[in-house]
Amino acid sequence: MQLAPSAHLDTFTRDHLPPADAWPDMTFTVPELAYPDRLNAATALLDDTATRAGADRPCLRTDDQVLSYADVVRDSDRIAHVLVSELGLVPGNRVLLRGPNNPGLVACWLAVLKAGGVVVATMPMLRPRELATIGGIAQVSHALCDERFLEDLEAAGIPGLRTLTYGSAGTDDLSRLTADAPDTFPAVATAADDVALLAFTSGTTGRPKATMHFHRDLLATADTFGRHVLRPTADDVFLGTPPLAFTYGLGGHVLFPMHVGASTLLVERLTPELLVDVVERHRVTSLFTAPTMYRAMPAHLAGRDVSSLQRCVSAGETLPRATWETFHDATGVRIIDGIGSTEMLHIFIGSSGDEIRPGSTGRAVPGYEARVVDDDGEPVPDGEVGRLAVRGPTGCRYLSDERQHLYVQGGWNITGDTYVRDPDGYFWYQARNDDMIISSGYNIAGPEVEGALLGHPDVAECAVVAAPHPDRGTVVKAFVVLSEGVPGDDAKARELQDFAKTQIAPYKYPRQVEFLDTLPRTATGKLQRYVLRERESQPATGTAGA
Repeated sequence: MQLAPSAHLDTFTRDHLPPADAWPDMTFTVPELAYPDRLNAATALLDDTATRAGADRPCLRTDDQVLSYADVVRDSDRIAHVLVSELGLVPGNRVLLRGPNNPGLVACWLAVLKAGGVVVATMPMLRPRELATIGGIAQVSHALCDERFLEDLEAAGIPGLRTLTYGSAGTDDLSRLTADAPDTFPAVATAADDVALLAFTSGTTGRPKATMHFHRDLLATADTFGRHVLRPTADDVFLGTPPLAFTYGLGGHVLFPMHVGASTLLVERLTPELLVDVVERHRVTSLFTAPTMYRAMPAHLAGRDVSSLQRCVSAGETLPRATWETFHDATGVRIIDGIGSTEMLHIFIGSSGDEIRPGSTGRAVPGYEARVVDDDGEPVPDGEVGRLAVRGPTGCRYLSDERQHLYVQGGWNITGDTYVRDPDGYFWYQARNDDMIISSGYNIAGPEVEGALLGHPDVAECAVVAAPHPDRGTVVKAFVVLSEGVPGDDAKARELQDFAKTQIAPYKYPRQVEFLDTLPRTATGKLQRYVLRERESQPATGTAGA
């Protein structure tokens, strides 16, 4: 692929793109995807929107503050000045961001892009060793860190890192330095295909992978899923639980609302009860969160008014049909169940409104193609199980990683998910490729068993994996978190097993049940089934079998 001349003086990211023949096929099939050669995503999302929709429109909200688009333009421009004048940033330098979801983090994110830098956003829960690994892979040279989260970043010992703090109401570095900075900054005229973002994959067992996304990729998500499925308006108020470093959260907090001139409510920490409260108080219309939160929210809805909700998006892990139906019964809102990946940047399959079929992930988002293929990459007939393959305007480009050839095969992105497509083009999730359980010759999808168990009123959470068995090879094992106050004993295990047999084919029921207080999850909330599989190499305790 011929790339436009780069504006980066530090050419690290372009130098470390995968070879051209290892890229997925990039397709631009909707007219909105025709971007100019020179494009700065921060300018397009923020400054251009302020001009078009109105600089005085609300942009970022907190419980006690509202920042207009003009305010955020000013703040991000001042930070960009400081990055260049105080930290010596040159276009192409990688800047690590560390902090919870708040207006300061968003302003820093925008400022880095305006200055021509490359954002390396990190989860605030990461520890020094993890930060050191990310810093080494991305070769970060600068950092903007919420002052409350500085200790672990310093302990990471990233060589040569130049760090400024923010967020302490006047005592932090940025407040002091931006006080005298100019209110306007001429954004760097980056190429549309200059790298804007290094997003690190979550939930993997080995060395994390850095995915490389261009300035145009950031807009492409808004011009595909945002424009054609989500369909927000300038009057919407967005809210989400995922961290900004999780690309699912980036879309819900920044890309989709700013693309249309809407506003985002930023809350650093949300429980199900608090989430219901802030939705009611701030009249939130668009919610981005995970299935576990949608499952927990209905218990806190008594006497609360969440009628403002118009769009609820679920991603990050599969949405059980029982959760969809429980939430719909409680609120009347039809959850948009989407599948995306860090490699693809955001959601590429998902449907909204009357096009939603509960239990299905939906159809390919306009601008993307999706199909189900066999091990050789050939399409399988509708109704047959296979691997999900996707291509579109975004795609996998790992930074100097030999695993590129595993994700991209024959020009398609192979997501690692097992799916079935029906004759109407709807995709039905079965499992992650490594979550299929083969027991006595039967293929059993772990998430299907989970969905059945979640229909039981005493089950708060569950995860299903394969457990070794001397006669059957493996059997289905369920790790279950019970509702508060429910005892986890042999009788309850048998009750859940019998219940599962009434919901799914009897051969799929969990032959072993183990009760846990919590399930292992990543910093983004994804279930870590591999941790549970590893447990099975040790003698299990508290397990009931039948």
